Amino acid sequence: MKLEYNGSEQVPLSKPQVWEFINDPQKVASCLPDVQQVTVHDPKNFDALVSIGLGPVRGKFKFKITLEPQEGGDRMNVRISGGGFGSVVDLLAGADLKDNGDNTTTLDWSGAATMRGPIATVGGRVLDSQAQKLIAGTFANVKTRMAGQ
Repeated sequence: MKLEYNGSEQVPLSKPQVWEFINDPQKVASCLPDVQQVTVHDPKNFDALVSIGLGPVRGKFKFKITLEPQEGGDRMNVRISGGGFGSVVDLLAGADLKDNGDNTTTLDWSGAATMRGPIATVGGRVLDSQAQKLIAGTFANVKTRMAGQ
């Protein structure tokens, strides 16, 4: 099952401040909804244990996450792979940073997830809704955390 999403968040910080935030694995990890545990391996790689609830099914997924900053400081890609419940999730998300000229930055984001295993059979609407909530929630949390720093 393949799912794709996109959206936009305006952040009340300069582009260099946003770039610094999204290059910090601990800060990025803190934006994942329902994160239980984070293990940072180096400046680009970390693991996250996340609580997942899909309808009546609840449990924990372990993800390996890699930050892939693109040259020039205009785009950050994030690769996420892992799973739980005997299922596998692969996600590539990215955000383009746009300096708005007024000390704010717009993050135009997109994400595409591929899911295999029992979780993919839970049902299209439930899975689609939860995946969208996870991806959109992560970028909304990025905005909230940056605004609060």
